[in-house]
Amino acid sequence: MTDTIAAAKAGDETAFAALTGRHRRELHVHCYRMLGSFDEAEDVVQEALLNAWRGLDTFDGGNFRAWLYRIATNACLDAIRKNERRVPSLRSFAEVPWIQPYPDRLLDEIAPSEAEPDALAVARETIELAFLAVLQMLPPQQRAVLILRDVLGWQAAETASLLDLSVPAANSALQRGRATLRERLPQQRGEWSAAAPSEEERALVRRLIEAHDSGDFSTMSSLVRDDVRHTMPPEPNCYIGLEHLARHGRIAEEMGEWRAVAVDANRMPAFASYLRRPGDTVFRAFKLDLVRVVDGKAAEFTTFDSHLFPAFGLDAVLEGK
Repeated sequence: MTDTIAAAKAGDETAFAALTGRHRRELHVHCYRMLGSFDEAEDVVQEALLNAWRGLDTFDGGNFRAWLYRIATNACLDAIRKNERRVPSLRSFAEVPWIQPYPDRLLDEIAPSEAEPDALAVARETIELAFLAVLQMLPPQQRAVLILRDVLGWQAAETASLLDLSVPAANSALQRGRATLRERLPQQRGEWSAAAPSEEERALVRRLIEAHDSGDFSTMSSLVRDDVRHTMPPEPNCYIGLEHLARHGRIAEEMGEWRAVAVDANRMPAFASYLRRPGDTVFRAFKLDLVRVVDGKAAEFTTFDSHLFPAFGLDAVLEGK
């Protein structure tokens, strides 16, 4: 690795790409946790890697991964300051209009290996929408400290050094961040857990898809809780109850025919929907629904548009009858 760093410092872009490429996905997920937005994380990682290239002469030969995290974290903090977003009270995801989903297929790119033993597989409890939304409530510095300490497992001294804080200040920020998480995150492990989607959850989503595609609200209503919640970021509303779900179902039925496919996002079960409007010949990408399951029924749907279908490896159109 020393030779590769030397080559990169000498201006070898291929060597620099080799150095940073192995860390790019984990940096993207780190920035995603900081910002809550897949697209903004992409922009910030690009900026961070450009800053790393320009500042490579300042790398002193220590931990290269930690050096990249310092640059990426500072880029996130700069982006947050520029956006000047209000802190949500978090009655629902609708108060975090910038939140976006993250495809599991990309999260799976991060896993420990012999070459990168510091890498951490992405656990559900650190990437679910509930966790991400609460993170957006934290002041930026608290957010960074909590992610570095409790998600990435960094030591207090490492975290303080990266953020140019004293160790006591970093520890204080961590305790305040943890207190907010304890207050705001659901207490029931069924509502917030580290487990991957279970076969029960996947089976439920398959049944939801069948009911969704056929417009069978009777079956749909048997698969969801009476107090089911539905949010559609960036729309600022939260709909609660079967009556609202039925109304959205009637609107969807009037729009045309639907086809959905099961996917996974943020370590949660989800399905991507395609719509064939009257007079059209194909089903076109339309929306993505993440499903939170509690006690065997759908407790919450979070609906996003089709903007990120390519990131999920999904086609823009589906052929078929």
